[in-house]
Parts: sequence; C-alpha cells; structure tokens
Amino acid sequence: MTVSAQVSLYPLGNLDIGPPIEAAIAGFRRHPVTVWEGPMSTVLAGELDSVLAAVRDAFVAAAETGEAVMVVTLSNGCPLPPA
Repeated sequence: MTVSAQVSLYPLGNLDIGPPIEAAIAGFRRHPVTVWEGPMSTVLAGELDSVLAAVRDAFVAAAETGEAVMVVTLSNGCPLPPA
C-alpha cells in the first residue's frame, strides 16, 4: 500500500534546532521514500513499510541529539505536494 506521512519534529531544550532536524532528514533519506522538506513539516511518500521505517529511523536519529517530540500523520488518500 502506498501512503504519505506528514512529519513535524520539535526538538526540546535545544538552542540550535538544526542538528536534530538535519539528523531526522538524513534518517528519512536512508529509505526508498520520496521526501518533500517544508518550513514547518516534511512529507514522505512510499510503500507503508518504508515510510514507517523512515519515520522510526528519523526519530531515533533526532533523539540521539537530545529530547524531541515527533508528530506524524499517515494517509493513504491525501494528495502529494507538487514535484
């Protein structure tokens, strides 16, 4: 099943939020999913198992830099961003 996920990461207690967000993006990109980076969230699209694995790896990577909250919305019917 093909799905999309909108993901928002909120690093906690970090004055510099760049490293946790960059770590999360790298975690997404280790998987066969399409990634659209936005100013407030990132959208992924691909097969369900790949999207879920990418979200997991991104959260682990971000959490290794400090505390974080990740909000994920999954859909099998939402339109994707323009290419």
